[in-house]
Amino acid sequence: MAAAAAAAAAAGGLIRLPPPQSAAPRFGASRAPPLRWRRPGNQRRPRRHGLGRLFARSAAVEEAAYAEPEAALLEALLGVQGRGRAVAPRQLQEVESAVQALEALGGVPDPTSSSLIEGSWQLIFTTRPGTASPIQRTFVGVDSFRIFQEVYLRTDDPRVINVVRFSESVGDLKVEAEATVEDGKRILFRFDRAAFTFKFLPFKVPYPVPFRLLGDEAKGWLDTTYLSHAGNIRISRGNKKSADARQILLSTISAGTGVEEVIGDFISSQNVAEFDLDILVGEWQLLWRSKTEGESWSSVASAGLKDFQIIKEDGQLKNSVSSFPGVNLSARGNICKTKNVNTFSVSMNEGAVQVGGVQFPLDTKGEFVMEILYIDNKIRISRINQHLLVHLRVANAT
Repeated sequence: MAAAAAAAAAAGGLIRLPPPQSAAPRFGASRAPPLRWRRPGNQRRPRRHGLGRLFARSAAVEEAAYAEPEAALLEALLGVQGRGRAVAPRQLQEVESAVQALEALGGVPDPTSSSLIEGSWQLIFTTRPGTASPIQRTFVGVDSFRIFQEVYLRTDDPRVINVVRFSESVGDLKVEAEATVEDGKRILFRFDRAAFTFKFLPFKVPYPVPFRLLGDEAKGWLDTTYLSHAGNIRISRGNKKSADARQILLSTISAGTGVEEVIGDFISSQNVAEFDLDILVGEWQLLWRSKTEGESWSSVASAGLKDFQIIKEDGQLKNSVSSFPGVNLSARGNICKTKNVNTFSVSMNEGAVQVGGVQFPLDTKGEFVMEILYIDNKIRISRINQHLLVHLRVANAT
């Protein structure tokens, strides 16, 4: 999850250089490789809306001469560690001044229409690594890991691919996004897949990031604010400056470890207002629950500790559990708000077991207290009889 967050972070604004090849010099040496930086739009889009980053390219353009403002930026970046994680305020001011000077020049007009934007770019600097998640800060700030962004817009499947390269001997993680050109500067993207490639394995290992469940959280935009005429420096800004807290939670659930700790951190970071029954109305799918011992299937169905739950506007509630193929358990009851804040009383009245086309009664009577710890239009975190539950809303109407 940490590496995925770092790779996803590369979709924000950056300074990037083309990736070094063979004996390409390391950045910070006496001869620096070319760079690129991006940020939102041109002067029409406010700078505050994006995270500034610098990308650079070497290889074929390694010998290209730099214009004076580009050389000033390279000079300002000398000695920066962790791609901007450790930088003195005065040096940061010098970098930002150099970036603004380049952005004022404009570089290549309509960079998304230029072939110079195509290919692989190495991230060398991000202006605000402190705004990212702790996980993202860890990976972006580790100099031994190299971070790249690959841009392919002139294909039948346009893509922006963010890469964390652990080492040449270990392999890398790629987080891919479908890309669409909105205008001469902006690329819209939606993350849709991620996988590890290890040198010691003959196949890719899918990374369990639930992009389908993230909805709009998997989408973003990227503006190129400067693309050098030599094709060796790119400045960009984007809106994916950190991993969304819900994204981290869903990714942790997919990975299956450390969920309770992440839930605790997530809840403590939220301001939960008081709400009524209407916010619970809809169909919910259970994504995760804390471990239980010795629970019968009837109690699981009664308490809604598995599969699906439907809550109607009049307070009717139905839990549905598929215990085995062709076997479905259901429990029906009512839910109403109590006098305590964000606490609801649940009374289950009847249940049934359906095997094929035959239905049998099932004793699912029970009384429960549901405490809502967090809820929004997509996710619900609750506690029922000491069970911690995370639900995903799959439908608003029932």
